[in-house]
Amino acid sequence: MIDLRSDTLTRPTDGMREAMARAEVGDDVYAEDPTVLDLQERVAAMFGHEAALFTPTGSMANVLAVASLVSPGEEVLCESSAHIARAELGAHGAISGITMRTWTRERGQVDLAAIEQLHAPDMGPFFVRTAAVSVENTHNFAGGSVLPIDDLRDLRSWADTTGTRIHLDGARLWNAHVATGTPLSDYGRIADVLAVCLSKGLGAPIGSLMVGSADAIDEARVRRKRMGGGMRQVGVLAAAGTYALDHHVERLADDHAHARLLGEALGLDPATVDTNIVVVERPDAAAFVARVAEEGVRIAAVGPRAVRLVTHLDVTKADAERAAAIFARLA
Repeated sequence: MIDLRSDTLTRPTDGMREAMARAEVGDDVYAEDPTVLDLQERVAAMFGHEAALFTPTGSMANVLAVASLVSPGEEVLCESSAHIARAELGAHGAISGITMRTWTRERGQVDLAAIEQLHAPDMGPFFVRTAAVSVENTHNFAGGSVLPIDDLRDLRSWADTTGTRIHLDGARLWNAHVATGTPLSDYGRIADVLAVCLSKGLGAPIGSLMVGSADAIDEARVRRKRMGGGMRQVGVLAAAGTYALDHHVERLADDHAHARLLGEALGLDPATVDTNIVVVERPDAAAFVARVAEEGVRIAAVGPRAVRLVTHLDVTKADAERAAAIFARLA
């Protein structure tokens, strides 16, 4: 069975398992796990920020990051199919007490005119104030689309003039970096805080990081503990992330090539497949998913008329070619 439901399905490689077994550990609640400390320092430096915090999940990293910018009763603006709005079970409202308003644009792109129209300054004790804008790069439900760096720079310039802060959901920011060649530090300069994931395309079994200022990370460490996310000898997991950064970033280009192959087999222009995610319309998504499974390929329905397939570390070129042949025949 070729499993294309998500890039979260990857399994640790032998080299990663060896690195985990050798990891030096300590108690991370006391900030004494050397492997975690090294990973946090490394990732913060990659994005040009002061500090980072290791978290068990990307959703927790996003909740912590957004809460560092938006107080209870304030709002964050985001694209209507953003992960923080659609796929985190309402955690930002349920846990942090914040609200959201959204814009909609094809392929999940930044729409600065819409953001300017939505933006609500502080107008006293009558209206919800916009505290932050969240952008997602790459954009999951928009088919792994990349947000152009120039659009993000324009957003940053506008945010600076209005006093609005920016959260970057960079769960797959590594894919955007490899697809465009944009330095990670350039993405880091866009955001006040960001979240990046190690357990998707990079193939670690667990782990994400929130990245930001030292003060924001100090506050997030307290919030993480309050949410039950304090971890002890977690260096065995951080070691997997370090191994992934050393060995699995540049190879993301292979996943992108495989995704373009699959997209073309499903009738898409391969030039529209930016990274490792393909989202395609089908009249009955559930029926198509079931039919493909009968042929030995697992994909996911992400709506009544939309299916998603995701390439990753455990999908070889031969797997992609076999799946493409099946899709071409069925489509």
